[in-house]
Amino acid sequence: MNATRKVLSLVLAVSTLAPVAAFAQDHHDAPHDNHAYVEHKEWKKGYHMNKADWARGEKVDYNQYHLAPPPRGYEWRQVDGNYVMAAIATGVIASTIVAASR
Repeated sequence: MNATRKVLSLVLAVSTLAPVAAFAQDHHDAPHDNHAYVEHKEWKKGYHMNKADWARGEKVDYNQYHLAPPPRGYEWRQVDGNYVMAAIATGVIASTIVAASR
């Protein structure tokens, strides 16, 4: 009887912890490295940037990186190793510069 309880306790513990281990291996929600270069040929002046791409970008100090001051309503962000200046409200790109290379 005591051995049966130990086995049942072990099975219960494993079945409880197994989903936690599987969740820990899921990297879909892991933070994205915005400094690693990813080529985006579509990111050109006038292109409407996806909200998800713009949202995960880090706002950068244009003076620190020697970038041109953005016009009112625009800001620079670093996304996928690129500096992107786009309209804050719409995501329309005004300028892009590769910040990091492969």
